[in-house]
Amino acid sequence: MESPQDVRLRLTVHYDGLAFHGWQSQPDRRTVQGELLSALSNLADRSVSIIGAGRTDTGVHATGQVACVDMPASWTPENLRRSLNALLPPEIWIKSSSIAQPDFHPRYDAIARTYRYQVGIEPKARSPFHARTCWVLENQLDHELLESGAGELVGKHSFEAFAKSGQPERGYHCSVSAANWSHWDLGFRFEITANRYLHRMVRYLVGTMVDIARGKRHKEDLGRLLRTEPGPTTSPPAPPKGLFLVHVQYPEHSALPQVPRAPSKSTANV
Repeated sequence: MESPQDVRLRLTVHYDGLAFHGWQSQPDRRTVQGELLSALSNLADRSVSIIGAGRTDTGVHATGQVACVDMPASWTPENLRRSLNALLPPEIWIKSSSIAQPDFHPRYDAIARTYRYQVGIEPKARSPFHARTCWVLENQLDHELLESGAGELVGKHSFEAFAKSGQPERGYHCSVSAANWSHWDLGFRFEITANRYLHRMVRYLVGTMVDIARGKRHKEDLGRLLRTEPGPTTSPPAPPKGLFLVHVQYPEHSALPQVPRAPSKSTANV
């Protein structure tokens, strides 16, 4: 429970999604939020709540998940970061911690999110050190077709065809400010930045574009799906293990300057 002496801290979190049943706490399931709640409550010596910028699915990774928590004001951002990293399992790492505005909300204040999807086509992608974080394919992909598909996504479109479940009260339109495919050592990477996403939207987009790039469907299908024309359906979604939440963008006023404070007794031995 928040008290007048609390400070709101903003965390940037990395995690290996294959180790968890998604971000959101669930009874009898290992989740990222659940692990963070346990560690933070231990450090605060009371029950706390933590809010994330997005609910990643089972198997989806993050290198830019943002969360906030209200902690006793004796905790400095750096001491909290170090203490959390000492308590959390190795699949979760706190990259940074900073003071946020008292009313900062990671989800509702976000103005854009960027996701990355990795496709491995090189033989070394099958290494156990790489296969956990990419979709391993044996097919060669046509980069020009991938880039052409990504270009069609930019702008405001209905992504109803690319959603497992919708949000009728908010509609199906999303505004994509950037989308592109690039080469990387193991194959190709897709990055997309949008103001909002529908459930599994990125994975359905990747699955469809990859099928076009390996000649399994017509390149015109993507545009027809964006226009919600009758006929074509999306390809199966790409596996979750290739997907990363890499960045959440906020207005500049959402963070406060760091205020140095002396370490409390609870953090002195960290």
